[in-house]
Amino acid sequence: MIRTIKRNFGLSMLALPGFLLIILFNYVPLYGMLLPFKSYRYNLGIWNSPWVGFDNFGFLFNGDVLFRVLRNTLLYNMTFIVLGTTLSVTIALLLYELSRRFVKAYQTILFIPYFISWVVAGFAFRSLFDMDYGVINRVLVSLGEEPILWYSDPKYWPYILVAAAVWKGLGYGSVIYYAALMGIDSEYYDAAKIDGASKFRQAISISVPMIKPIVIMMVILQIGSICYSDFGLFYNVTLNSSLLYKTTDVIDTFVYRSLIDMGDIGMASAAGFFQSIVGFCLVLTTNYIVKKINPENSLF
Repeated sequence: MIRTIKRNFGLSMLALPGFLLIILFNYVPLYGMLLPFKSYRYNLGIWNSPWVGFDNFGFLFNGDVLFRVLRNTLLYNMTFIVLGTTLSVTIALLLYELSRRFVKAYQTILFIPYFISWVVAGFAFRSLFDMDYGVINRVLVSLGEEPILWYSDPKYWPYILVAAAVWKGLGYGSVIYYAALMGIDSEYYDAAKIDGASKFRQAISISVPMIKPIVIMMVILQIGSICYSDFGLFYNVTLNSSLLYKTTDVIDTFVYRSLIDMGDIGMASAAGFFQSIVGFCLVLTTNYIVKKINPENSLF
């Protein structure tokens, strides 16, 4: 035992800062899991606040609001996963076929939106959809059409939000899958060329099957967060317009408004706890299904 510690002492010291950070930020805050089951009082603290059982979960499950926000959250995230993954893999395959001299430029162009804050993006979208000064309405008026009340009509926003999410995340996903493609042995492609396979056939028969494990892993991880929404997207891009709640209100924005209006930390914690439990169960279920189909592609 002592000999093992001495032999790995250098590596252990190297890993120690990361290990301490994990303990500090991932395990120490676990005592906060008491909050969903307590009526939190600032003067009493978490431990001394009175227990209320499952009462904090009542505001989530009462009325029709839960159905609306849960429906929107799940449908949006499923669309983001399917469309985002498909487009990211497609872009990665196209980048892989480009000359290496131009790939860096295209990667940079695709990756820039990922670093743009949703606050900044929200103002950019407002410049497009503003009733009086928006670019799109000005074009419509110049063509003799009536301007559209974008921030008053919820029917347009599912398409706008999906387009915005794909625009922001496409570069990040494509870079990950492009890196996976770069790890494929070139001998596979050389053999396919000798057999007369076209670029499309090489992509379908070699590239996609070889990156399938990383695609499955990324999808499983995204499914684990399917009850979480990008708060910046749904709050800033829509300008938190109450007229759009029918199609833009998700769990995170609903909890935020509830916390602002009622100031009840216990209720907000209950919503976060609910999201975590659902995400955990979905990861286990998805991984179980993948493991039954192909054990080599499962996470654990």
